[in-house]
Amino acid sequence: MPEKSDRIYLLFLGLYGISYMGNAVYGTFMPVYLKSIGLSQTSIATLLSFGPLIAILAQPVWGSIGDRAESKNRVLQLLLIGCAVSILLFPISNQYLYLLAVICLLTFFQTSIYPLSDAVTLEHLGRTKWNFGPIRLAGTIGFALMSVAFGIVAKKNINSIFVVYSGVMLLTLLIVSQLPKIKGHQSSKNKVSILVLLKNRKLMLFMLLNFIVQVTLGYYYAFFPIYFNQLGADNGLLGWSMLFSSISEVPFLLFGHKIIKRFGIPTVLVSVAFFAGIRWLLLYFVHNPYLVLPIQMLHGVIFIVLSVTLAIFINQEVPKELKASGQTMNGLISLGLARIIGSMAGGVASEYLGMREVWLYNAMVAFITFIIFSFVFVKEAKVVQKVTT
Repeated sequence: MPEKSDRIYLLFLGLYGISYMGNAVYGTFMPVYLKSIGLSQTSIATLLSFGPLIAILAQPVWGSIGDRAESKNRVLQLLLIGCAVSILLFPISNQYLYLLAVICLLTFFQTSIYPLSDAVTLEHLGRTKWNFGPIRLAGTIGFALMSVAFGIVAKKNINSIFVVYSGVMLLTLLIVSQLPKIKGHQSSKNKVSILVLLKNRKLMLFMLLNFIVQVTLGYYYAFFPIYFNQLGADNGLLGWSMLFSSISEVPFLLFGHKIIKRFGIPTVLVSVAFFAGIRWLLLYFVHNPYLVLPIQMLHGVIFIVLSVTLAIFINQEVPKELKASGQTMNGLISLGLARIIGSMAGGVASEYLGMREVWLYNAMVAFITFIIFSFVFVKEAKVVQKVTT
């Protein structure tokens, strides 16, 4: 039994370690590829925002399918196959409308992979004594290693992005096929309306804060690689910058459960907005690409804190019949709506104001969010205290 348990633990480590390598390849270097084929910043912004638009439609669909399926694992496998195949369609043509169609197809499968992986993993971990942080850390390590490795490859051949990404998805597929089966809890007659999620005031507040910060991250993911190149960094240095951002996630992934227990979810989440503001402000002032590397270390108190904290909260608070839907709803907000606004509005703004100035506006949005939600959460805490006393 211990040997079987160890094997399962290694499989979950492999799930995150390998799958996030794909995120490093596509998420970091796709803007660079689109720039290399001659697209303008506005065109890149539009392309990268249409993908999340499809995610808005896809996330609820895949979440509902996952909750109703006999096996969430099978649904996850289908998503991985869809990604592995659709990414290979990219190099066929550089026509804008063709690229738009392929990005929409890829995103239809891609954006639900991580929320569904979290649903499968967290539900299994609930039966064990394992913590989610160290397993999610494998994803950070995989992302970091692939960022550097593919950054070296991309200096000579950016077009290899498609074959490498497809291979990563197929390898992830193999790992998922060996995981313990996690069934959808609505596969029987027990149906629960998704409106239950919308009526959870605390969940909605957390998701709203997440949404606002993710809008600023949407601009970062779409345009940081291009901005970094404009500062004088090549694709190799871009890979190293992603390594720095990945390494910064390690402390929270190892000690996040203790931090959440000590300070509480509201305090942890509102601090993210503050650190995001600091990060965007520093990017506004910096001119030397090498000074960007230490700034990237702030990534570890922003994205990973949002994603892990909300994933844990959803797994704990949401009814078991809606666990996949809860995770995909969060994905819809952070990978769908927020990315559309962040990349599309940011792209237009960068055309008229300049990419550097948009960082300043992002900082302002983050600081205002920090101030408003600090007051909201303090007020909420006082209400709860009155009720309990």
